[in-house]
Amino acid sequence: MVALAVIVLWAAFLVRRALLMIYVSGVLAIGFSPIVRVIERQHVLPIGTGRFPRWLAILILYLAILGTITLIVVLIFPPLVQQAQALWAHIPEMFDRAQDFLIEEGVLQQRLTISEAVARAPGTNGNTVFKVAGTVANVAGGIFGIVTILILTFYMLVESASLRHSALHLFPSSRRARIDAAARQVTEKVSAWVGGQLLLSGSIGATSAIGLWVLGIPFFYVLALLSAVGELIPVVGPIISAIPALAVAATISFKKVLVVAIFFVLQQQLENHVLVPKIMSRQVGITAVTVIASLLIGVSLLGIVGAILAVPTVAILQVIMSEVLREDEQRPGDRVDRRA
Repeated sequence: MVALAVIVLWAAFLVRRALLMIYVSGVLAIGFSPIVRVIERQHVLPIGTGRFPRWLAILILYLAILGTITLIVVLIFPPLVQQAQALWAHIPEMFDRAQDFLIEEGVLQQRLTISEAVARAPGTNGNTVFKVAGTVANVAGGIFGIVTILILTFYMLVESASLRHSALHLFPSSRRARIDAAARQVTEKVSAWVGGQLLLSGSIGATSAIGLWVLGIPFFYVLALLSAVGELIPVVGPIISAIPALAVAATISFKKVLVVAIFFVLQQQLENHVLVPKIMSRQVGITAVTVIASLLIGVSLLGIVGAILAVPTVAILQVIMSEVLREDEQRPGDRVDRRA
């Protein structure tokens, strides 16, 4: 048994990426299942005499998500291109002003061209082509992984009833009712986590719109929409979504860049220490300390993916532990009843 356990663990380590993709697909399937059931039971567009086919309800959900992403890209791309062109035109002037400041402070001894500054930048060497090729390969691998997860999630949702039935039959018949109830509780918690993520995204988008409007940043509504989308990606999402706002502010003045950077830093501090613990604890039902601790552990273990999976994983473990402890508490009583 020890040798078999070692072999199983080693095999799991070898296929850890595939297992992680399967787990992500399972979490998404659990989170989307209530939405799919709502679409199935709607009566606005009845098909035949019954409710919506499950595959069609899932397809409608996917199309809604894809349509939302497409709308965001359409709204964001033209203003960002326009602002990027304006920023590119101001780069030589901004570079000269920065060099003048560094020369006055004694940090820089002589003026440099932009190409010379790029060549002397730390980490720049002759392996640029290989680095670009590696980056392209990583991006392609990430896109392939996302597509695979979406397809696997689709089939998990389609076959959810049979998968649930098969999983319940792995347990004794006397425990199937409790296992089924625990599974439903897991579904509620993971779905609540999805709702909490959307609520966080809306909060960040609204505060970004108000803050950038007060600061006088052009296209604040588009930049706020980008911040809302970035909030759905833990750790790097808020940083990436702040870059376009900083670029737009750079076309105005250095002072605007500094003020916008301070605004986003304060917003993220508020989000990390107040909004995330409060919203997730209310939606998912876990304490703020547990939320923060799970996010720290998730980031340390798996980076961005770990941050995304931290809260739903803790919610699932909470349900499992509560069932295990409840069973342990009932065992002494069962023994007393048997003796009686």
